[in-house]
Amino acid sequence: MQVPFYFVDVFSEQPLAGNPLSVVPQAETLDDLTMKRIANEFNQAETTFILPPRRGSADWSLRSFTASGHEVFGAGHNSLGAWWWLAESGKLKLSDGLNHFTQEIGDSLLPVEVHCEGQTVMSVIMTQSPPLFGNICNDIGALAESLGLEEEDLMPQQFPSQVVTTGAPHLLVPVRSREAIVRARPNGQLLARVLANAGGEGCYVFCLDPVLPSSNAHARFFNPTVGIVEDSATGTAAGPLACQLVAKGIVEDGATVRIEQGHEMGRPSLLNVQVRNGVVRLAGRCVTVAEGVLRIQ
Repeated sequence: MQVPFYFVDVFSEQPLAGNPLSVVPQAETLDDLTMKRIANEFNQAETTFILPPRRGSADWSLRSFTASGHEVFGAGHNSLGAWWWLAESGKLKLSDGLNHFTQEIGDSLLPVEVHCEGQTVMSVIMTQSPPLFGNICNDIGALAESLGLEEEDLMPQQFPSQVVTTGAPHLLVPVRSREAIVRARPNGQLLARVLANAGGEGCYVFCLDPVLPSSNAHARFFNPTVGIVEDSATGTAAGPLACQLVAKGIVEDGATVRIEQGHEMGRPSLLNVQVRNGVVRLAGRCVTVAEGVLRIQ
């Protein structure tokens, strides 16, 4: 069997930056085990498989697996890159302006917009699930130790670390400076224990000291629970962070939140999130950088 695949750099306008995603279209003939083995072969943070929808109200169904075989949900770089490929490859009927579609991810049906100028795809905009604010991590000593930081690097009184989800529950950890973020050296085993106790999947460490003056926050993402050591752009964490910043009054409701990520990995990424009256919309650009055929039989 020959399986076509593509590599898409997500949340970047330049090749070899952003978060690389492997995309496998026409995946309806692949069973779960084969999808997991293909994701392991590509060894990317996530591989997304494009399938016909199970429900008629959706245009496409997406399933995403990490290299370690965990299926992940939520509308992040895993789905944005897949829709960028669908748009560029002619699989979508597009016109000038905003084009509206529906994606099926797990049990969720989520809106997608593809913005075009003429025949050129300008951006993909995804609506995430409404935010849910979960547990606060009160064991600051264990959290700091798991991240390789000092307790004074964290801000528990002014801005506690809290699990927030817009499709995937992540622990948002504010720190005092970008220097502390650069210094972070997580211990995967300890961090997984902290996340389990808090009810979080991944950990988004951030500060309000960005590299670019036009950005609102600078972040790194670690997720030992699904085998991701570090991720260079995490849409399912950027959405919760934007919601948290709006809830805290740091960013006005309806404003676009610009979040930097990936700088410490040498793959700078920029994620744009708008939160308006509880509706979370994540936008970004991509570059398709490679294509090929995987021979598995």
